[in-house]
Amino acid sequence: MATMESLIGLVNKIQRACTVLGDHGGEGLSLWEALPSVAVVGGQSSGKSSVLESVVGRDFLPRGSGIVTRRPLVLQLHKTDGGSDYAEFLHAPKRKYTDFAAVRKEIADETDRITGKTKAISNIPIHLSIYSPNVVNLTLIDLPGLTKVAVEGQQESIVQDIENMVRSYVEKPNCIILAISPANQDIATSDAIKLAREVDPSGERTFGVLTKLDLMDQGTNALDVLEGRAYRLQHPWVGIVNRSQADINKNVDINFARRKEREYFEHSPEYSHLAHKMGSEYLAKLLSQHLEVVIRQKIPSIIALINKTIDEINAELDRIGRPIASDGGAQLYTILEMCRAFDKVFKEHLEGGRPGGDRIYLVFDHQLPAAMKKLPLDRHLSTSNVRKVVSEADGYQPHLIAPEQGIRRLIDGSLGYFKGPAEATVDAVHLILKELVRKSIAATLELKRFPSLQSDIAAAANNSLERFRDESRKTVVRLVEMESTYLTVEFFRKLQLEPEKNTGNQPASNSDRYTDNHLRRIGSNVTAYVGMVCDTLKNSIPKAVVHCQVREAKRALLNNFYVQIGKREKDQLSAMLDEDPALMSRRESLSKRLQLYKSARDDIDSVAWNR
Repeated sequence: MATMESLIGLVNKIQRACTVLGDHGGEGLSLWEALPSVAVVGGQSSGKSSVLESVVGRDFLPRGSGIVTRRPLVLQLHKTDGGSDYAEFLHAPKRKYTDFAAVRKEIADETDRITGKTKAISNIPIHLSIYSPNVVNLTLIDLPGLTKVAVEGQQESIVQDIENMVRSYVEKPNCIILAISPANQDIATSDAIKLAREVDPSGERTFGVLTKLDLMDQGTNALDVLEGRAYRLQHPWVGIVNRSQADINKNVDINFARRKEREYFEHSPEYSHLAHKMGSEYLAKLLSQHLEVVIRQKIPSIIALINKTIDEINAELDRIGRPIASDGGAQLYTILEMCRAFDKVFKEHLEGGRPGGDRIYLVFDHQLPAAMKKLPLDRHLSTSNVRKVVSEADGYQPHLIAPEQGIRRLIDGSLGYFKGPAEATVDAVHLILKELVRKSIAATLELKRFPSLQSDIAAAANNSLERFRDESRKTVVRLVEMESTYLTVEFFRKLQLEPEKNTGNQPASNSDRYTDNHLRRIGSNVTAYVGMVCDTLKNSIPKAVVHCQVREAKRALLNNFYVQIGKREKDQLSAMLDEDPALMSRRESLSKRLQLYKSARDDIDSVAWNR
């Protein structure tokens, strides 16, 4: 079975990695919170700092009167195979502290950086790691001391604020509570025991520590507490003898103080029978042994949490997109995949499945006929205008049979009006296609992470649409011009037969050829011919627009773009795949967390079950 040191050391390592990545809070239970740690709880001046320093074997915590611990201190002890002791702060990761007086000063300075030089508190923790061959692997959280009254310079809410902060740590199910109580006070009034009883009524997570045994009134002792008669816990009480204030002032070495502590219990008439279960060294080993048991019990739930989180991270990475390879070939492949995804969405808008294509049909079915209906043909083919056009076409000699030149001019003038609706139809479809390009880019999930590529695709698509529009405009104008360039022969034959039917085969005299009836007949015939052409154009213009614009947009919208990107260098491709910095940061954070969780799962499996 894996050693206790390796298992707890692994937990410490994972917790530190979680801290570095910021994975120690938020919604739900984080991996950091799922791993057991020890919260040190006690009233002000209960001896918390001395207990911590005794466990570590180093004098490194700020001292003073009143509230000294004003921010949580997450202390991770890492047992090393040898070498000198040193410390590292999370907020100063590149600096290694070998002078523990400098560690004390840095804790005080970092506290003041957040709270100012006041007696205010903050729930933002300070993270400190200590590496030494003389410690056990352990994570301890030193919390502000509980108090009953606010002193001068503190807000009235300080009492409740401290309790709420401490409670936020100790109420977590994986938190082991180290309840510090001074022996020279009634245990019934212990702030630490009172809070521990509220959050851990069964006592499964609570370890009681009795400090200042050497300061009890002469003739009294704490055996009732230490032996569990005054207040029973599921775990044994541990007595501690701290350094006196005089020892602290004289900078008495903690290792020397540990020896004095052992001697005190070994030679004490009251406590000698408990000496093997007393003292700071025993407390550290007891906590470490208990942590191992708890960790082994929690391994299934920890692994389940890790697997669940890995699935969630993978799902989010899939949603925002995986990292892009750095080589040019992979980048080109990625760009082409993005283009194909966009093209698929664009075609769905045109062909159905997504809205937009139906608007093109509305242009053909409503806008084009309505525009043709509004053309000023009545004015152009009025009797007065027909007389004017026919007379001008005849010149000095009136027409002999039918005013062919006048009729041609009337038809040509009438059909000229159709260029406007034809071109308007082209422009309307062009605007719809441009809007569909915009919507397709927005709807292509794969493109959301690449704003530069979105712009490039939009520009390329719109350039293609401009070319398709120009070709479509030429085509529809050509259709109109074709109708006026060659007139249907049967139309003129009708003109020749019409007078004969109406006059009993008597040709009209020259004097009748400028009468209103004759001119109206000409206008009527031209109107009929123009109406026939109008019906033809209503069908041919949409066909030309679809052929030149819609069909080409479906078939070759990004063809030129594909040719261009195939010629680009790696740096240019990289620029096209430039992402939103916030998204890149999010992916990097997720990737690191994913690696952390996978590594943690493998390491826990390996260490926990290795025999």
